[in-house]
Amino acid sequence: MSLLRARAVWKIYAARRGTEVIALRDLNLHVEENEFVSLIGPSGCGKSTFLHLVAGLDEITQGELWFDGRPVEGPGADRGMVFQSYTLYPWLTVRENIRFALQKSGLPRADQERRVEEALALVGLHEFGHAHPYQLSGGMRQRVAIARALVYRPRLLLMDEPFGALDAQTRRLMQELLLSIWESHRTTVLFVTHDVEEALLLSDRIYVMTARPGTIKAELSVPFPRPRRPELETTPEFLELRQQLLEWIRGEVRW
Repeated sequence: MSLLRARAVWKIYAARRGTEVIALRDLNLHVEENEFVSLIGPSGCGKSTFLHLVAGLDEITQGELWFDGRPVEGPGADRGMVFQSYTLYPWLTVRENIRFALQKSGLPRADQERRVEEALALVGLHEFGHAHPYQLSGGMRQRVAIARALVYRPRLLLMDEPFGALDAQTRRLMQELLLSIWESHRTTVLFVTHDVEEALLLSDRIYVMTARPGTIKAELSVPFPRPRRPELETTPEFLELRQQLLEWIRGEVRW
């Protein structure tokens, strides 16, 4: 059984003057345990909307959305979310921001501290535990956000364009960090991105969405073995798949 399964999911929002906006229409997909799956598609196609539904931050209008064999009915510690913005508390230190995710865990304080230290080491920020967010670079802040999402060990990590606000060099370093974390821990990931190269470098499978109302246009199984390195992006096979994905997305662009 798939860890996550969406069947005929619709999401409709009420708009002004009695009209409706259909964000998602008859969307079907699945994510297997320990898999890295990306969603790509044109802007406004409903990628982030779907992530919010999976996180339990919003409710589906119609269809079925199941996680670990149960309907999604709200947020839960079995799903962690990393947003494009850093969403850190500026008055808390790095260590306190990460520990905040464990407030309602029921874990003894000593176990919480151990998990925080492990999360800091995982993202390479052990020396910055007492720093505040304003003292960190953009890439370091996003590493804190990833550590906070992983500290309570969710079954599924939801990532909504987590590197979209970073410069190209920092983005590349963050991609390599994420690959390293995933290859060592194999946390299941559902990843939203506009970057086709990023999706190919990171993913086991890629879903391409149509323009709004979003549904699944195509599914691509990424054939490259792991571990993967940035040099992969210069190979003819990578460039061919990149072109195919771009053509699918261009077919959905409406001028």
